[in-house]
Amino acid sequence: MDQRERMLSALPYKAWMDGLTEDRERCRVRLYRLNNLPPERRGEIPGLLKDLFGKTGERVWLEPPFYCDYGWNIEVGESFFANFHLTILDVGKVTIGSNVQIAPNVSIYTAGHPVHPDSRNSGYEYGIPVTIGDNVWIGGNVVILPGVVIGDNAVIGAGSVVTKDIPANWIAAGNPCKPIRMITKEDRKYYFKDRVFDVTDY
Repeated sequence: MDQRERMLSALPYKAWMDGLTEDRERCRVRLYRLNNLPPERRGEIPGLLKDLFGKTGERVWLEPPFYCDYGWNIEVGESFFANFHLTILDVGKVTIGSNVQIAPNVSIYTAGHPVHPDSRNSGYEYGIPVTIGDNVWIGGNVVILPGVVIGDNAVIGAGSVVTKDIPANWIAAGNPCKPIRMITKEDRKYYFKDRVFDVTDY
C-alpha cells in the first residue's frame, strides 16, 4: 500500500507522501474561492460545495468560512446546512446524512497522532472515520473526535466534546458528551424548552 491507501484504510501513514500534499494544495485553492466569495455571488456556494465534496445531495449550503484537508473525503446528504466556521479534518472519511444542521464553530476531527512521543515524532498519523446520521442537529462549538458515530435524529448540545458513539433519538451533551434523555413524541409541540408552537404547520 502507498501512503494514500494507508490513510484511507485507517492505518498509520505519512501525510507528505504519495500525492497527499498536492491534494491538500488543490483543496486550499477551492477553499480560497469559497471563503472569499463576494456577497453578491453567494448563489455559487452549492456548486462550489459539489466541486469540493466527494458526494453531495441536493440543497446543500454552508456559511463561509469553512476549512477541511481534502474535501473529496467528505460526503453529505440532502438538505445539509452548516453555519460559520465549520472545520472538518477529513483524513478519515466523514459521512454526514440528510437534513443535518450544524451550528457555528463546530469541529469534526478524524485525524490524530500517537500518544507516545517517539511514535508521534516518527511522522506517522492516522485518520479514523466519523459518521453522522440523518436529521441530526449539532450545537455550537461542538468537537467530534475520531471514530465517533452519531445516530439518526440525535441532538448534540452546544459546547460538547463527543468522544464516544451517541445512539439514535437521544439528546446528548457535556464534556465528555453523554446521552441525557431520549427524544419523544411529546417534544414535537415545543420549539424551545417549554415554549409551545403557536402555529400549526410544524
